Amino acid sequence: MNRSAKILLPLVLASSLGLLVSGCTSGDADASATGASSGPSSSASSSASTSPGGSASPSASAPAEPSATPGPDGASGGGGDLGDGASGDASARCTVDELGVEIADGGGGAAGSYGIAFIFTNTGDRTCTLQGWPGVSFVGGGDGTQIGASATLDRGTPHDTQSLAPGGEVQALVKIVQAGGYDAATCQPTATDGFRIYPPGSVRSIFVGASGSSFEACANTAVQQLSTSALAVF
Repeated sequence: MNRSAKILLPLVLASSLGLLVSGCTSGDADASATGASSGPSSSASSSASTSPGGSASPSASAPAEPSATPGPDGASGGGGDLGDGASGDASARCTVDELGVEIADGGGGAAGSYGIAFIFTNTGDRTCTLQGWPGVSFVGGGDGTQIGASATLDRGTPHDTQSLAPGGEVQALVKIVQAGGYDAATCQPTATDGFRIYPPGSVRSIFVGASGSSFEACANTAVQQLSTSALAVF
């Protein structure tokens, strides 16, 4: 698929949705430098925020210490899901240090919902693999606290192992049901800082900033706003 026809860089997405959007990734060294802890609960993050006028400026700090509360049965949490009970080849799997993630236009959705794409890029210097569904959840509060339920997994999408040469890309399509479509008392609408993304098989995450009314989350975990496809080429 023609990348220029499919992907909108964060500033373009911000223009189309009337939002503030930023993406971020980094490795262990960056996480340590920003005070994020290492280990199963750590996240890689460095972000830039976009003002309503279109200018970009570095974020003062990125959320750290993310929670990885799973959603309902079949939902994604820390580590995502490789599918079919597979554990995969950990030595060949792309690590957080080797990945960049950005938001792109994921196409239209049904009434009251819309789609976005998370584009995973191999920023490392070796060929590595990804397979399955990423863990996806809203986070907020400036500290990486999960808001609402994690994304459910669209098991109807193929989940073949994807081999990424340096610079190679795959995407996961995520459907978001807008919080405004729910009863406010049930939804408990809450502003977010963006998304916590776990590559399949990883217990470390990547923070992708995105804010605005279209990224408002329902804090009630009984409300299911997010669903994600498996990673696939595009």
